[in-house]
Amino acid sequence: MTAIAQAFSRYLPPKVVTNDDLSKLMETSDEWIQKRTGIKERRFVEAPTTTSDLAVEAAKGTLEQLEGKPVDAIIAATLSPDFDFPGIGVLVQTKLGLPEIPAFDIRNQCSGFLYSLELAKALVLQKQYERILVVGAEVHSTGIDLTSRGRDIAVLFGDGAGTCVVSAEEHASSRIPALRLLQSEMHSDGAHASKLWCQHIGSAHFPTRVTQELLDEAKCFPTMEGKKVFEHAVKRMVEVSHSVLAKEGIPASKVRLVVPHQANLRINTMVGDALGVPGDRLFNTIERYGNTTAATIPIGLSHALMEVPLHPEDYILSCAFGSGFTWGATLMQVV
Repeated sequence: MTAIAQAFSRYLPPKVVTNDDLSKLMETSDEWIQKRTGIKERRFVEAPTTTSDLAVEAAKGTLEQLEGKPVDAIIAATLSPDFDFPGIGVLVQTKLGLPEIPAFDIRNQCSGFLYSLELAKALVLQKQYERILVVGAEVHSTGIDLTSRGRDIAVLFGDGAGTCVVSAEEHASSRIPALRLLQSEMHSDGAHASKLWCQHIGSAHFPTRVTQELLDEAKCFPTMEGKKVFEHAVKRMVEVSHSVLAKEGIPASKVRLVVPHQANLRINTMVGDALGVPGDRLFNTIERYGNTTAATIPIGLSHALMEVPLHPEDYILSCAFGSGFTWGATLMQVV
């Protein structure tokens, strides 16, 4: 018995924000951004669209492919919920008009979708649930510092959502290939938490979580030690990818497609080079969407499964690295 990830779908808000658009808000340029990140444009929401709204739009495409078969749980990965609490899982449930099924929220940032697949796989194989809606969704545009002060982070991020269903049954629709979930491996190392984080709002602040000092010091915006994050991302994504391939007993040359997290095009190129994966087998969306953290992998898979010629038993590898630090990899196979 194996778990299947199927009915991939995505939703990107219609507003396109180019590098030239950002250069009107901060000291940057299209050339500077592309050279360092590979990003040409990203999507931003417009009021009053929220993270759960993006998730719902993506989920509608997933549920349509199920041809009336119900889901009985939701796992939602995000670092940008609509509210401090509750999480977006329950909001997705009610906005979709689903019955009172359980809704989990996963807070593993850029690794969140792979962590969610791991949890969903375990739950369906234990026969706890039949079909789990797995969500990766983010709205970054309202939580980043769109000034020269925040440039190094602000140019990276975009908004979007991707979804799928994990079950123990065969694919429900022939429109988009399904993926058998094979090997996976997840890791964390909280010793590096401060290298990429957002301090506000958090219970570490006394005597109250909201102070003028926090606002004045821009601690309500994310900060990053870019060089450290870059180095760790490449190292860890390569390590964990090699590990899951070894568990399956196949070399990287057998992988038809690598769909990695989309943090930086240079990171992905270096990961591909270290794995011995040529550029035509490395699938990227960062040029058009930027970094949508927990949504990058489901968005990427939804594109790849529709756009790349694939055959049954082709291997697809996804790997991710994010704040925490957290990282992981999942090896899949076309059904």
